[in-house]
Amino acid sequence: MNAGDLAAVVVTIVSLGATALLTIAVLSLLRTMRGLRVVLDTLHDQTVPLVHDLRITIDQAGVDLERVEGILDSAERITHTVDSASKLTYRAFSPPLIKTVSLMSGLRRAGRRARERTPPSTRTLTDRRR
Repeated sequence: MNAGDLAAVVVTIVSLGATALLTIAVLSLLRTMRGLRVVLDTLHDQTVPLVHDLRITIDQAGVDLERVEGILDSAERITHTVDSASKLTYRAFSPPLIKTVSLMSGLRRAGRRARERTPPSTRTLTDRRR
């Protein structure tokens, strides 16, 4: 066996070893890919119903949001109406009430002055206590 034959035998043995290692690596890769496929199938089976439920929840949230917007609009209208009514009530009752209070105050002062001008003998017992 000469050097060329020896080199051919060595290259053949190294090639067979490399082929065996690559075969083992490919088989391991295939095993891993099968496991990954099982995991992905399981993940798919679990996520599809969740996404469906999520869509239903989002649709319901949209409906509820529209309802809340309607309620807020109604509350704003009621607030505006109550505010207008309270302003109207204030404008309607404020001047007569102020005039009545002023009149009562004036009558009270006039009554005091009238009592102060009357002689002490004509005053009643309750007037003397004051």
